[in-house]
Amino acid sequence: MAKSRSVVELTTRYDLGGVDKIRSLCLSPHSDSQTLVYLGTFSGSLLLLSLDTSTNIVARLGTVSLSASPVESIFVLGQERGKVLALCNGYLFLVDSLLSRPAKRLGGVLKGINVVARRVRGRESSSSTDLLLLPSEVSAESSSSKKFLQMIGGGSRVSDVKGKDLRREGVHQGRYVFAVAISERMLLIELQCDEEDGKGDSFVVLKEIVGIVGVKTMVWLDDYVVAGTDKGYSLISCVTGQSGVIFTLPDVSGPPLLKLLCKEWKVLLLVDNVGVVVDTNGQPVGGSLVFRRRPDSVGELSFYLVTVGDGKMEIHQKKSGACVQSVGFGPEGCGPSVLAVDEAGDGNLLAVTTMSKVIFYRRVPYEEQIKDLLRKKRYREAISLVEELDSEGEISKEMLSFLHAQIGYLLLFDLRFEEAVNQFLKSESMEPSEVFPFIMRDPNRWSLQVPRNRYWGLHPPPAPLEDVVDNGLAAIQRAIFLRKAGMDTPVDEEFSSNPPSRADLLESAIKNMTRYLEVSREKELSHPVREGIDTLLMLLYRALNRVEDMENLASSVNNCVVEELESLLNESEHLRTLAFLYASKGMSAKALAIWRLFAKNYSSGLWQDSDDLVPYLHENELIRLSGKEAAAAEAARILEEPCDPELALQHLSWISDINPLFAIQVLTSDKRTEELLPEKVIQAIDPQQVEIIQRYLQWLIEDRDYNDPQLHTSYALSLAKSALECVEVQNGNQETDAGSREAHDCNVGSISLFESDVRERLQTFLQSSDLYNPEELLNLIEGSELWLEKAILYRRIGQETVVLQILALKLEDCAAAEQYCVEIGRPDAFMQLLDMYLDPQNGKEPMFKAAVRLLHNHGESLDPLQVLEKLSPDMPLKLASDTILRMLRARVHHHRQGQIVHNVSRALDVDSRLARLEERSRHVQINDESLCDSCFARLGTKLFAMYPDDTIVCYKCYRRLGESKSVTGRDFKRDVLIKPGWLVNR
Repeated sequence: MAKSRSVVELTTRYDLGGVDKIRSLCLSPHSDSQTLVYLGTFSGSLLLLSLDTSTNIVARLGTVSLSASPVESIFVLGQERGKVLALCNGYLFLVDSLLSRPAKRLGGVLKGINVVARRVRGRESSSSTDLLLLPSEVSAESSSSKKFLQMIGGGSRVSDVKGKDLRREGVHQGRYVFAVAISERMLLIELQCDEEDGKGDSFVVLKEIVGIVGVKTMVWLDDYVVAGTDKGYSLISCVTGQSGVIFTLPDVSGPPLLKLLCKEWKVLLLVDNVGVVVDTNGQPVGGSLVFRRRPDSVGELSFYLVTVGDGKMEIHQKKSGACVQSVGFGPEGCGPSVLAVDEAGDGNLLAVTTMSKVIFYRRVPYEEQIKDLLRKKRYREAISLVEELDSEGEISKEMLSFLHAQIGYLLLFDLRFEEAVNQFLKSESMEPSEVFPFIMRDPNRWSLQVPRNRYWGLHPPPAPLEDVVDNGLAAIQRAIFLRKAGMDTPVDEEFSSNPPSRADLLESAIKNMTRYLEVSREKELSHPVREGIDTLLMLLYRALNRVEDMENLASSVNNCVVEELESLLNESEHLRTLAFLYASKGMSAKALAIWRLFAKNYSSGLWQDSDDLVPYLHENELIRLSGKEAAAAEAARILEEPCDPELALQHLSWISDINPLFAIQVLTSDKRTEELLPEKVIQAIDPQQVEIIQRYLQWLIEDRDYNDPQLHTSYALSLAKSALECVEVQNGNQETDAGSREAHDCNVGSISLFESDVRERLQTFLQSSDLYNPEELLNLIEGSELWLEKAILYRRIGQETVVLQILALKLEDCAAAEQYCVEIGRPDAFMQLLDMYLDPQNGKEPMFKAAVRLLHNHGESLDPLQVLEKLSPDMPLKLASDTILRMLRARVHHHRQGQIVHNVSRALDVDSRLARLEERSRHVQINDESLCDSCFARLGTKLFAMYPDDTIVCYKCYRRLGESKSVTGRDFKRDVLIKPGWLVNR
């Protein structure tokens, strides 16, 4: 069971004195500082008290006698110059709000009344404050009420005043709707109150519902009446008049009791000490509420339920039913009690009656409730209360954020660091700079950024976490000592039974403060505060030795202040973090110096390289490198970015010694704004690092489009030298297969920067570039076995014969030799190649198969007589007979085909001459009726012209149109008109 807390506090008491006992009670606010209290007695009197809420003084204002029977219920109709409706002896009585006039009894059918219930509009109402509106207003705003009023019509008018029509005389009236239970029926009536003199008070019966027996209590919400009888609870529709049972009461149970919950617009039904909440349709909502005893009366105070009985008042949480406060106001067995809450006012005042006393209570402000809980270190209850206030909408966002921060501070000083940070994170108004004093002692760089927020003074001023832990442990020890001495001191039971160690508490404090700063980084803050968050976060990571988090923070976009961290990171030897931090702040020289130191120490053996490889993100792929390679990789990453070119050249050497790939990344970076001079780069690279130089020159030529002939020649010479070395290695290691593989790679034990071998790259470059000097290359490779490269170079300088000799005789590449002859495009090239095949020289056997292949593929391009002359007497006739025969046939076919083309051309020429002659010899007949096809003038004896499409124009139009374009718009030069002839058909 939760400990009791002060939700309400006693305001004042009032004793009626005498023998008159209180039966009913009602509160009505009269002004901001005055509340009217109406008391109904067992003797039938209605008393009026006035409570001054500012001075808590109660005054008796008036009394009016209704009957000799008890006053069962009281309703206040309106506040200023309003009316009071009371049920007494089965009749309804109306009296003015100040009880200054005698009461008026409503007669007619209103007699023998058991219960009266006032109609209340639910949350569908357009105004939550005006609970009682006219039926006409209700019908305009609620669809269900509209149906109801349309069905029941106007009703019958009953009045005790004769000879007057109040509506004609225009008297201002107030209208209120009630349900009254009389014997076996229920009447729905509308009261029409004359607020001037009371003479025009009357009522209208809106509907009569029969079959309702033994009603003891009622609640009318919207268009349904919940009625309680000795047998159970029923739901009655005011529209149809039908009723249904919600549930029945046990055989042995107390009388029914209902309470309207105006906050949720639901109804509480009680069965002894168990409460069930139902909605307007009679459906249960949520679980049951179990009270300690059966209450005499129930009230609603904000989000609490108040029950009274046996001289005790208990306040329960509305959702769970848990009792949060119990107040005794009379002896046990003091008789039935009545409870009333100022629901029409601010809802903070409530009154409880014994037989002859009225006790007034006021709800304690929630700030005071929370303060009291925090002073008693009942943090969970305080948090629960804050969350409940937020869910009920009774607290502003600013106050909610303030309370979360306040509770967080108290939890932090009470050494509950995780819970404290959880509260800090819930506070939207708390500034992250408020926690700076817990991490770094004042004064510091960010002392002026810490706001001086005014809290409730329940906690000491901020201090470093070490001091907070020390003071908290001292307070725990002091509380344990005082408890042993018999003094009641609030202390955490867990801490008192098992005190934590200082190291554990300090670690928890740092971890949770780190968590808060990590979340705070995502907020929109000023630059100084961002600097403080990142710098202090780095210090906390350092204290926890979270090296990976330190490096991630330093390498990302951050606002750390280097001056605050430089010496500390040096002392703790977190040099990688410091290097990342230097790089992120643009201090590249310092960062590179650290990475060079790393590489030097690893290489010299001063530092032992760890077996655990360092993670490195390369092109969005996580790879793992040794410590030395990781240092070179990070240095290369810095140099890839825009930086001083001299700095790049300075560190290029040691980076390339560790991993040439990283050096290439630096040299070929597209991010650099200032280009490196190729001459200086080549000077800075070790001449032994040939592949790095070649890869750099390749990047300059292919990607950067450098057109410097010297650069192209240097690249070609470098490739040629590497190719010569590979050939030498290959020739020296031909004895074993492994040696062949080594020779092919030419880079055993090193990292290759190229996917293809060096000869392939050399050949590709020689064919693609026109800017290198072929003579220099030929001088270099003249005596080597690089025949294909020589062929490319000789072709470049135009020595066709040498190229053919290399292709045909050295390389024996017939296809390449024939293709080269095709590119030359002269028939003598093929004859020269054939001569080489048939007479290779230097004691080499004739290449008859190659010669036959040449004759077969390109025989039509050769003169048969010259071929026959070239053929060697030693060549077997069987090899060449078919080819020579095919060549001769092709020659004859070519000759005859030429004759056909010649004769056809002559025939076409003759046909065109004949057609031209026919056109010129055509005759046309012109008479006096002939018209020009352009201007439509009569031709008569005028000069005229006729176009090939038979259109005739006068000479004037002919000069205007020209001789190639007729009046139809056809241009005979572009669109030739072809007429059928003896050889050519259209």
